[in-house]
Amino acid sequence: MRDDMKLVTVWLTRAEQEDLALRERLKEVYAEYKAKKYMVAQFHSGTEDLYEGTRDLLIFNRKRIEEIALQREKQAVDPDHSGSQPTRRIIQC
Repeated sequence: MRDDMKLVTVWLTRAEQEDLALRERLKEVYAEYKAKKYMVAQFHSGTEDLYEGTRDLLIFNRKRIEEIALQREKQAVDPDHSGSQPTRRIIQC
């Protein structure tokens, strides 16, 4: 719970997601905090491998950062050229 942000976070394992009694009790908790004008965020454990998912995300982010840096370098070298190809016009006679 983050009182300074008026935020409550609830993390549920796969087993807890299937527990109907727990889900009913959580409805009461959500209602209590909604009345206090808190945001309640519920997070569910996923089904994918955490290591692989994290690794793939980090690899993607690294590549994306490199792409953005390259675009900025190109823009710094030639600020009038956005990196796009020049427009061609075809005129039929």
